[in-house]
Amino acid sequence: MHPIIQAIEERRTVNHFDPTRELSDEVITDLVRLATLAPSSFNLQNWRLIGVRTPEAKARLRQIGWDQPKITEAAVTFVVVGQLADHQLVPDRLKPAVDADIMPQAVATGWAGAAKRLYDEQPQRQRDEAIRSATLGVSTLIFAAHAMGLATGPMIGFDADDVAKEFDLAEDEFPVMLVALGYAAPENWVQKPRRHVSNVLDLV
Repeated sequence: MHPIIQAIEERRTVNHFDPTRELSDEVITDLVRLATLAPSSFNLQNWRLIGVRTPEAKARLRQIGWDQPKITEAAVTFVVVGQLADHQLVPDRLKPAVDADIMPQAVATGWAGAAKRLYDEQPQRQRDEAIRSATLGVSTLIFAAHAMGLATGPMIGFDADDVAKEFDLAEDEFPVMLVALGYAAPENWVQKPRRHVSNVLDLV
């Protein structure tokens, strides 16, 4: 079985972490580097992560994260931050691809125009794109963590306004989700059964 397929088959959501085991800056940085390889519309890469890892910062986050123990038990809990899709950033985000002769300048210019038509004065579409991009990034992070023998627990239980204020999010940013990451404790469940493919697939 291909390792990627095996990771999809094996991955599980974890609610209990070993609070005695930490992660180095190097491991956390490498996990985020891998997450940045996820796709995003026009290569906007319009998301970022706040790695909450000190006891003081974890306590602040847990207070506004519905008092979920995994926030403080995990080695690091990420605040996944979505950034509203801004078409004005497209030229800068595509410049490295142009400079590396991956993308012709004419194509990059065309993409910039298409992004303007898609996102300019479209607040809901800007927000939707931020959620999509952040979710793709987090999915990549989750499987990268699994490949390193680590576990993750995504969370939507938090006060978004308080998180934005407590962690100084910019006006064009908002918290999409939290993700606890670290070493699983023994008492976690195995992967829960999923709906049958026939319940989720229509071939037309």
